Amino acid sequence: MTTVSPSPTDDLLTVEALAVDGSARLVLTGEVDCSTAPRLRRALEEAFAGQPREVVVDLEAVTFLDSAGLSTLAIAHRTAAGQGARLRVLVGTRAVARALQVTGLWDLLAVEQVESGAGAA
Repeated sequence: MTTVSPSPTDDLLTVEALAVDGSARLVLTGEVDCSTAPRLRRALEEAFAGQPREVVVDLEAVTFLDSAGLSTLAIAHRTAAGQGARLRVLVGTRAVARALQVTGLWDLLAVEQVESGAGAA
């Protein structure tokens, strides 16, 4: 595993970007809201710029996801489809799962519910 681009950390969100054998993995910790969604958007743009066959967005350690984060994930879905890449979204908390479910994005994104620690592989 090689780190593609370490992102700056703040009190609200950290994004770790990893590249492994033609796949990109973004591991998020914290809150994705209107102030932090642009960081996620930039990380996704960088990941897709490498033309990966798969992008994994690991939200296991995300505790809050608002409409800005949901929109960013919907855009990532469209980008992945346009590039013929697979987008995987991993969720570990009820709050994040619920936001995705009530908006209909759970099914669109084929979100995967993971047990705590399972998404870190």
